[in-house]
Amino acid sequence: MEETGAVFRKELVSKLLHLHFTDKKTKVSGDALQLMAELLKIFVVEAAIRSVRQAQAEGLARVDVEQLEKVLPQLLLDF
Repeated sequence: MEETGAVFRKELVSKLLHLHFTDKKTKVSGDALQLMAELLKIFVVEAAIRSVRQAQAEGLARVDVEQLEKVLPQLLLDF
C-alpha cells in the first residue's frame, strides 16, 4: 500500500512513547511503532477534518485553534 501525505517517523513515535514509560528498559517492536504511527496519523487527520467542519458550521473560511478546542473533547472520547 502506498503512503500518501505526511507520516510520523518511527524514531519520533519511539521517542514519544519512551517519554511516558516508567521503566527505561521497556522496548517497543517495529510493528508496534508502525501501528502507533498509523494511529497518530488517523488521530491528526480526524482532528483536522472535525476542525474544518466546525469552522464551516460557524461560517468561517479559516480554521483556528478555537475550532480545534471545540472538537477536541469529543475526539478524545471517540479515540
